[in-house]
Amino acid sequence: MRKLNVLLTITFLSFIFAANAQDSPKDAEKKEGYQFTELKRLPATSVKSQDRAGTCWSWSALSFLESEMIRKGKDSASLAPLHIVWNTYNEKAIRYVRMHGKLNFSQGGSFADVIWSIKKDGIVPFDVYTGLNYGDSIHAHSELERVLKAYVDVIIRNPNRKLSTAWLRGYNGVLDAYLGEKPEKFTYKGKEYTPQSFYTNVTGLDMDDYVSLTSFTHHPFYTSFALEIPDNWIGETSYNIPLDELMDIMDKAIDNGYTFAWGSDVSEEGFLRRGSIAIVPDLNTVEMADSEISKWTSMPKNDKLAEFLKNPGKERVITQEERQIAFDNYETTDDHGLHVIGKAVDQNGNKYFIVKNSWGEYGDYKGYLYASYNFVAYKTMNIMIHKDAIPKNIRKKLGIK
Repeated sequence: MRKLNVLLTITFLSFIFAANAQDSPKDAEKKEGYQFTELKRLPATSVKSQDRAGTCWSWSALSFLESEMIRKGKDSASLAPLHIVWNTYNEKAIRYVRMHGKLNFSQGGSFADVIWSIKKDGIVPFDVYTGLNYGDSIHAHSELERVLKAYVDVIIRNPNRKLSTAWLRGYNGVLDAYLGEKPEKFTYKGKEYTPQSFYTNVTGLDMDDYVSLTSFTHHPFYTSFALEIPDNWIGETSYNIPLDELMDIMDKAIDNGYTFAWGSDVSEEGFLRRGSIAIVPDLNTVEMADSEISKWTSMPKNDKLAEFLKNPGKERVITQEERQIAFDNYETTDDHGLHVIGKAVDQNGNKYFIVKNSWGEYGDYKGYLYASYNFVAYKTMNIMIHKDAIPKNIRKKLGIK
């Protein structure tokens, strides 16, 4: 009986070991690729979609301001990006005509457009003004952009040899037809507001508290300048600081409860929409172990990146000089606006920002992505942040009170 029990025990243990051996490849497969551990995630409103409109700058900046409302203890509210878009298209037309067409006229814009618009005309809740007045359920602005551009191009040709008093009313009529008339008054939670009173009394925000920071060497540090990018039609000025200080501000801001709007280049191979990851892979085969070189040198570039994603490896360390060269060579462009709301690390201890996007709940993280600190150092065009998130000694150097 005792021998039988021993035999049964050995058989049972053998079965367990065999089962574990069979499961281990599956377990390894599950752990393949990037594994993130979140260190801090700050409050944000729901993920939304800009759809087929090039208005990320408005969606991301308002997402940032919505988190600012939460940080300041105000009610969580979603704000209306298309209210901003109407205002900026109006102002863009005025400046385009004044400058005889020598101004970028497109769907693009900057975070400063949002600050300017709210200071001038206030803001309304998302549900009050959707901007969908053209028989579609999604935002699609290609037709609108071309109609508006054709309109102002006729005006600057000045066929009457004198501008009429009707041209701007006619132009705004097109905006109303496509986006809808902006509300002068509306009801929110049982109270009546104007866009300005809603901004003043409900959001609790002061647009003068928000500044733009950047880091480039073609202007002196601790001065401000207008970024030389097409979408900066409004002439937003950014404070210029060294890269290490910019990265430290972003890192510490999350620790201290501040999110920020992030302008970035997303046309890089390391910005992976499906995987919702932004990285700067170091794919230099010279630095690899001899046993791996033959495999990597014969592998197509896209396959190398795929292999990198399966087995997260070393990223390039970005210098101030590399960052400047990429900007000067048009390798870093003003592609996209996003909202940084937290921090995380991967399984190797590398640091990432948690980023809220405006492409709907797509990808592995339902509308969020993880951007490595190396990617952010390399591809940040500028950030918009509350001035109190900047250390006092740097504020003093910049003359920010």
